Amino acid sequence: MFQVAGLIVFCGLLAQTTALLEALPLGKALPLALDQSPTDLVGSLTSTLSNGLLSEGVLGILGNLPLLDILKAGGNTPSGLLGKLSSTIPLLNDIVDLQITDPQLLELGLVQSPDGHRLYVTIPLSLVLNVKTSVVGSLLKLAVKLNITVELLAVKDEQGKSHLVLGDCTHSPGSLKISLLDGLGPLVPQDLLDSITGVLDNVLPGLVQGKVCPLVNEVLSHLDVTLVHSIVGKYLLQPPPLCRAGISPKELCPRTGRTASSVQPQLSPYQVSFLP
Repeated sequence: MFQVAGLIVFCGLLAQTTALLEALPLGKALPLALDQSPTDLVGSLTSTLSNGLLSEGVLGILGNLPLLDILKAGGNTPSGLLGKLSSTIPLLNDIVDLQITDPQLLELGLVQSPDGHRLYVTIPLSLVLNVKTSVVGSLLKLAVKLNITVELLAVKDEQGKSHLVLGDCTHSPGSLKISLLDGLGPLVPQDLLDSITGVLDNVLPGLVQGKVCPLVNEVLSHLDVTLVHSIVGKYLLQPPPLCRAGISPKELCPRTGRTASSVQPQLSPYQVSFLP
């Protein structure tokens, strides 16, 4: 009985690790699993980041995403995307109300890049969308899950102190999952459901990313110095570049005018964000 239970736990951990790796914006080289030391640096970092995001109000921000406002604003939205969609997909005009409930920050994941220069943090988020339409009498409930993937870089300031800074921050391609709750499938017109999920697929990832990434940047700026030094020393094997190398934020290196992408464009396959 004990062996069966152990096998179940192992399979569960394996499935979680596989899902984490699939979400990362990496090339062909696989990231390295991080060995948890006796002091559990990995757990300390992910716990600190998670608590920091909660303290910064990430759940309240998720619960107040202006999805309905964007829908009703039409072409006057900053991107104009949702307005254009609602004008070309008449079924979206059947949406009367949209409420967000049960926002959750799930367990963070952390892996190391194959070259040892960076860490990737996966931030899994979930929420429930309660959509009221003139077509379906009862509420249409949609469970939404999305992963935000954050790249962490190590830099040193001019005093030689190490810092973890935000490199790339993006929603993981294909990580948005939308499912229908409460068994209303047979009662919901498929074209309406496809229209709603299509809009969410185009708008929601970028909207969430734009809200969450600045929070991560803020949390990183308040990390415990001892924890940062331990993480850099154990998991970022290459010496952190000096501030004058030009790949750290201006707030750490006010004399630096160059960006990370101009010095080391190979840091990420995506454009570096939040490194002015």
